[in-house]
Amino acid sequence: MAAPLAKAAPPPAAGGTRAGSPRTSRTRNGSSQLKRNQRAVAALFIVPFFVLFAAMTAAPIIYAVWMSLFSEKSSGLGFGGTERTFSGIENFVSAFSDAGFRESFLHIATYCTLYIPVMIGGALALALLIDSAVARARRFFQLALFLPHAIPGLIASILWIYLYTPGLSPVLDWIEAAGGSWDFFSSDHVFSSIVNLTAWQWMGYNMIIFYAALQAIPRELIEAADIDGAGPIRTALQIKVPMIASAVVMAVLFTCVGAIQLFTEPKLLGQRGTAAVDTEWSPTMYIWKAAFLQHDYGLAAAASLMLAALGVVLSYIVTKIGNRWKAA
Repeated sequence: MAAPLAKAAPPPAAGGTRAGSPRTSRTRNGSSQLKRNQRAVAALFIVPFFVLFAAMTAAPIIYAVWMSLFSEKSSGLGFGGTERTFSGIENFVSAFSDAGFRESFLHIATYCTLYIPVMIGGALALALLIDSAVARARRFFQLALFLPHAIPGLIASILWIYLYTPGLSPVLDWIEAAGGSWDFFSSDHVFSSIVNLTAWQWMGYNMIIFYAALQAIPRELIEAADIDGAGPIRTALQIKVPMIASAVVMAVLFTCVGAIQLFTEPKLLGQRGTAAVDTEWSPTMYIWKAAFLQHDYGLAAAASLMLAALGVVLSYIVTKIGNRWKAA
């Protein structure tokens, strides 16, 4: 009887090694070690961000929430010291019921209605002009238009207050020489004075963002539009602007968040003696007054959280509208 055939050995695995062999085990161990090293390197770069975020953003917000729930009350006509007591949402109710705090949001709403179209529209128009085929000395105009943003906001405000002051301002001298008159500090012109100051400082910054986005548009599309007979204005409005919609939405979002935090410009105008700008003209000025003049830190914290909530709501609304515009 013939002897049974020996059992055939399994074929080698891909790469010339068998499954379960020492070489395969070493390969798996090396791959696992490589993944662990990659995770360690990723953590090395990510952990500092979370540490700074927790220390500079999360912790102050938590502390503000905690402060908003307490009030400091004095006894004995102020000679008995102060006592911190739990007040719940009393600070939020006090801030919301304050007519000055509510009016400050109306001021900011009026300011945003004027400022955002002027600044975004002006920055977009400048970017389109510099990007046009007939533009010359682009580097010079980019630097010249961006330069106002490099000036600190406080210095820029002082500079424009000088230009607004009668008897000192060459701008007012030119207006009077032309037969006109203008009072930058009057109640009727206070909004235009602030809008002019802030737009002068931020228009060049957003122009650079829009111009960089325009450079990413394929030149083939612009050339095709020229071949089809589209003029410069039609090309700008129907091709260039829709293709940089993401940059425009981002700029509008940042502008809205920054606009509700307006402080330096109205503060200096108020110190200059403008009657229309009081110490509670903007929400941030109201918060500053509550914290550093009235020493009511609970009220200031509650007002700050309400302002932050408004920023979150505005960000959501702008993002939703921007997404619909980009989709259309």
